[in-house]
Amino acid sequence: MKIDLSGKNAIVTGSTGGIGLAIASGLANAGATVTLVGRQQRSVDAALAKLREATGSGAAHGVVADVGTMEGCQALIAAQPQADILINNLGIYGAREFFDIDDALWEEFFQVNIMSGVRLARHYAQGMRERGWGRIQFISSESALNIPTEMVHYGVSKSALQGLSRGLAKVLAGTGVTVNSILPGPTRTEGAVQMMSDLAAERGVTQQEMEALFLKENRPSTLLGRFASPEEVANLCVYAASAQASATTGAALRVEGGIVESIM
Repeated sequence: MKIDLSGKNAIVTGSTGGIGLAIASGLANAGATVTLVGRQQRSVDAALAKLREATGSGAAHGVVADVGTMEGCQALIAAQPQADILINNLGIYGAREFFDIDDALWEEFFQVNIMSGVRLARHYAQGMRERGWGRIQFISSESALNIPTEMVHYGVSKSALQGLSRGLAKVLAGTGVTVNSILPGPTRTEGAVQMMSDLAAERGVTQQEMEALFLKENRPSTLLGRFASPEEVANLCVYAASAQASATTGAALRVEGGIVESIM
């Protein structure tokens, strides 16, 4: 199978590192023109340099915008009015005792993890529908199905993305635009590495030992038995963005290492 996205314009939010940058690189390798989105010029420039070095593609752009806000979404839309592929990857997470999650933090997670995708999909899906082709993805998490006790607010926000993705897929039924959610599990992103490093220091173990402990204590049902790489997640996203995935829509596509105890 050869995935060819030549002539397609893709936007990937939260793409200055981790899963987002891996997705952007995968799309660029398949021939798409990619727009990276981040909050700081320095991080966007650095990500563009990494992408171009890794892919040899000069067909990449950067937009500095905080799409966790309405103003940031408007800035991105003004800079890039149209897209064939929209990857809503932006998201925040962090462990917090449930009784310490105040209203302000709930609202922040709602705005960043959910409303960023709502606002951008609301705009870009209209152009996709008019042209008769498009791909929209919401990067969710296995935590949408296995709500983690240490991150209830995060799990709830990702569950909401599942509903948003399925609902939008139904709205766009028969238009040539597919909408899917992607469910990664523990992934070795920069943020996860830092989190494991901090926990390892607290417990007096190595980072590698901490990753194993984290999975044993928090994700004991894992079949993969390790953290995935961002590229492993990106591979599924690139396929879902391709012409070959034209019959896949309204789906929750799992790349979480078998953590979810379900055969469906």
